[in-house]
Amino acid sequence: MYSIEVNSLSRKFGNFLAVDNIIFNVNKGEVFGFLGANGAGKSTTIRMLCGILEPTLGDALVGGYSVMNEPDMVKQQIGYMSQKFSLYNDLTVEENINFYGGVYGLFGEKLNERRKWVLEISDLKNKENLITSSLPGGIKQRLALGTAVIHNPAIVFLDEPTSGVDPIARRQFWELINNISDQGTTVLVTTHYLEEAEFCNNIILINAGKLIAQGTPATLKKDYLKNKIIEIECNDPVTTMNILAEESYVDDTSIFGNNIHLSVNGNYKSKSQINESLKNKSDIIIKRIDPIVPTLEDVFIHLLEESK
Repeated sequence: MYSIEVNSLSRKFGNFLAVDNIIFNVNKGEVFGFLGANGAGKSTTIRMLCGILEPTLGDALVGGYSVMNEPDMVKQQIGYMSQKFSLYNDLTVEENINFYGGVYGLFGEKLNERRKWVLEISDLKNKENLITSSLPGGIKQRLALGTAVIHNPAIVFLDEPTSGVDPIARRQFWELINNISDQGTTVLVTTHYLEEAEFCNNIILINAGKLIAQGTPATLKKDYLKNKIIEIECNDPVTTMNILAEESYVDDTSIFGNNIHLSVNGNYKSKSQINESLKNKSDIIIKRIDPIVPTLEDVFIHLLEESK
C-alpha cells in the first residue's frame, strides 16, 4: 500500500536531536511534500530514508526494505537528487547521462532509450556536446532530475531541488515532477518554498525535528487555520505590522513580500478597525485592505506561533 513507511525515526548528532520521533506514510505514485525552514531536519530525514545515514532510533521501510537492516537494498529502489547540483560541470551533457546510466546499470539499447528521454525532458536534444557548466540553472536542474530517474526507480527523493532557481524555471520543474508521478513513480520532495507545496498530493510540516502538521494542502488550511486572513498593502509594512500586532483582534502577523498578512479573530468586524488603529500614523499610507484565501505559509506561521 505504501512506498515509504516511517516508524518513530530519530537522529542525534552528539547531544543535538536533529529528527525527533517522526511517523508518516507515503502512498505509491504520489507527490509527497516534506516542508520546513532551513535546519528543520528535512535533509537529515532524506539521508536516513535513502540508506545514507543510519537512524539513532526507529526504522523506515522504503520500497519494502528496512533502512536500518537493508540499506543496500533500499538504494536499489530509489533515485536521489541532492539540494546541491549533482552533476559534473566539466563533463558534457551526454557524458553526464552516460555516467549516471552506467552507475545504475544501464547499457546498450536501454541506455540509448533513456538517454533520449533525458535529453527530451531537459530540452537538450541536439545539445549533447554542451559542457554542463554552461547550462542555465533551470535546465541543469531538469538534467539532474533526468539522471536521478534514468533507471526508472519506484521512488525518487528530491532534496531542495529548486533552490536557487528562478520562479518560471521552478514552475516548469514542478510540471516535470508531476509528469514523473503520473507514470507511477513516488516522489518525496523537500522544500522551504511553501507555495510549491500546492503542487503536492500530501504534505508534512516539520519544525526543529518534530512533525507539526500533515495532510493535503486543502486539509491543512481547513483544519489548522480557523481565522480569517487579511492582506494589507501599504508604504511601511514593518511599522504597520508592529502596530497592528498589539491589537486585540489580531492573533498573528507576518510579512509577505511588500504586504502584510493578519490572522484576525472574532473581535475583528471590518477594515475600519484597521484604519482606526493606524489613525495617528499619518506617515503610513494604506493602499489596500482585502480578505484573502489563506496560503500554506499562513498555516506554517500560525503553527510556529502555536508551538512557541
